[in-house]
Amino acid sequence: MRYIIRFSYSGAGFFGWQRQREARSVQGEIERALSLFLGEEITVTGAGRTDSGVNAVNCIAHFEMPDRKPVPEPAHFIYKINAILPKGIAIHEARPVQDDFHARFSAVSREYRYFLHRKKDPFMDNFSWYCRYPLDISKMNIAARYLIGRHDFRCFEKTGGNNLTSICNITAASWEYWIPPHVSMMGYDHEEGDFLVFTIRADRFLRNMVRAIVGTLVDIGRGRHEPEWVRSLVEDGTRQDAGESVPGNALFLDKVEYPADK
Repeated sequence: MRYIIRFSYSGAGFFGWQRQREARSVQGEIERALSLFLGEEITVTGAGRTDSGVNAVNCIAHFEMPDRKPVPEPAHFIYKINAILPKGIAIHEARPVQDDFHARFSAVSREYRYFLHRKKDPFMDNFSWYCRYPLDISKMNIAARYLIGRHDFRCFEKTGGNNLTSICNITAASWEYWIPPHVSMMGYDHEEGDFLVFTIRADRFLRNMVRAIVGTLVDIGRGRHEPEWVRSLVEDGTRQDAGESVPGNALFLDKVEYPADK
């Protein structure tokens, strides 16, 4: 019987999602917890592969429940798995699904958010990038519009990626101002524009793609390039032509969507 789990994790302390022989990974920790509880080796397949330090909220993975095991009561199952998992990972839901469901290939879209702050803030550093430069958010949003559509995004793909194709369909990409909870709840000193979040949605993403896109858009916001630079990169650029990748700790995989019948 095929099961899915819905879970969240902080990327701090993990070398990304994918199981590694000599490094601590999110996939490896979840498989270890499931295997200990169920009494045999379990392999999980996730909706995507996040890089080292990157976070996820409500991510999805599937695994095969051993046939000879009784169907676990959901609340008990979640409680036991969470008790085994390290602090940085939490399971929210576990339930059976159709046998043809696939956490990665059944997904129709994925959404990432990237957070940055422009003023030194001791409460933001763990999950936001401290970007000291003045930024023109209007130019960054003009540039982001050149990303929309089905294109070859090899200019934002980390060298050495093993994808069969670099073509992705981006359906949304924009920057917004936002107010963190500690600011709105406790009157923390701030000015408009101190906190920004970039949201991007696509059918698939390449390795390191979002972090490279954010670095490129920040270069435009700093005035180092005009927004049309993004169009030229998408049309005929290489990874060396685009901006530098920004830190992974501020990136969140925050939504994975599936067809209604899945």
